[in-house]
Amino acid sequence: MTSCAAPILITGAGQRVGLHCAQRLLEEGHRVIFSYRSERPSVQVLRDRGAIAIQADFASESAIMAFISELKTHTGSLRAIVHNASEWLAETPDTDAAAFTRMFNVHMLAPYLINLHCADLLQRSSPADIVHISDDVTRKGSSKHIGYCASKAGLDSLTLSFAARYAPAIKVNGIAPALLLFNPDDDAAYRAKALAKSALGIEPGSEVIYQSLRYLLDNPYVTGTTLTVNGGRHIK
Repeated sequence: MTSCAAPILITGAGQRVGLHCAQRLLEEGHRVIFSYRSERPSVQVLRDRGAIAIQADFASESAIMAFISELKTHTGSLRAIVHNASEWLAETPDTDAAAFTRMFNVHMLAPYLINLHCADLLQRSSPADIVHISDDVTRKGSSKHIGYCASKAGLDSLTLSFAARYAPAIKVNGIAPALLLFNPDDDAAYRAKALAKSALGIEPGSEVIYQSLRYLLDNPYVTGTTLTVNGGRHIK
């Protein structure tokens, strides 16, 4: 991937996959702006490496618009926007409406508004890309996490719509991963069950998402596509 003077924006880069992608982009010489919700040591690590950090919680329209305004004080152009910020909330009878609203705002409203209001920044860069990080669960639905799955499926729809709207100046694609990383407290039984769901049966880590992101940024002839990165879950 050729480095560019315009920075790449990654939302939700304070931990896990977003953090890894931000670090890899910095290693390759790209300027990076990232959002984070909670202060943690990894955020300072990115700052120390030259990335610009903007604190943001995309749970409301006002917070999203405030983030956009803050972003535009730091740059007049963007090479790419990577929508990685995500929320996973339990849906219980007492919290289901609030959980759905929050996940909708994080997974759909934030990308929607940022794409609309930052298109001018992307149009000052060539090439220019938007990448939505979705989830493989949208392929078949989820009886236990309906709101999460529905809002991520909506993000897949935004990929198609924005790809049509912004072509040919801006490519818009998605990445739909399944299991990438276990949590430290996941026990052996859970890990074995989760690994058995895919044909390849591995815990791949964050690098496979960076490889997918790099492909989408590098390839001039792909738009309106969501890459499945699921280890072959669909053929099990």
